[in-house]
Amino acid sequence: MAKITLVDDDENIVASISLALESHGHVVTACHDGVAGLESLTTSPPDLAILDVKMPRMDGMELLRRLRQTSNMPVIMLTSKDEEIDEILGFNLGADDYMHKPFSQRLLLERVKAVLRRADVPDDSGAPVVPADPGAKALRRGKLTLDPERHDSLWDGKPVRLTVTEFLLLQSLAQRPGFVKSRDNLMDAAYDDQVYVDDRTIDSHIKRMRKKFRQVDPSFDAIETLYGVGYRYRES
Repeated sequence: MAKITLVDDDENIVASISLALESHGHVVTACHDGVAGLESLTTSPPDLAILDVKMPRMDGMELLRRLRQTSNMPVIMLTSKDEEIDEILGFNLGADDYMHKPFSQRLLLERVKAVLRRADVPDDSGAPVVPADPGAKALRRGKLTLDPERHDSLWDGKPVRLTVTEFLLLQSLAQRPGFVKSRDNLMDAAYDDQVYVDDRTIDSHIKRMRKKFRQVDPSFDAIETLYGVGYRYRES
């Protein structure tokens, strides 16, 4: 059972999604505009947020941008717009997944399940999700320290706030410094088999991750791009 906050101004969608999530044991808090959503997400953080893009008072993109200033909670974005730029912008702002309306409730439930699994949140049966490596210890590579149990990321002793997806991508790269990981390899490391993402999604996450590390260290260059091949972690 997970706590999920749904922010959407369409009452019919809120009702149907809430019913579907609650039928799988989740506790749902619903908000009908971005301002109310931000207040709820800030004062009572859930395990997962589902945000509509087009809303009154504050749209979903602005809500996500403000949320990412203080929180790394998993976020799924919903949109009725079938425009690639919206999806890319969402991932650049730190979304963990993206769905276009209309969508089936079954597909949404699978996406929710996958994102919660990556975030190591108990599933709808109440049993804890077993992480990929239950005995994982802190991973140290040069100035980088990753602690999977605490979801902590440090660069030269300074904290870097990463989303669940970003953490899993960096962990996959840092486990084998110098080895190239294709985008397909990284998709497998960060996403459930039932969730499809394209190359642009991985690129957006990597771009955002680099930006976060360069805010701590402007000379950060540990994640290398091999054009047409993939990415690799360079241990300095």
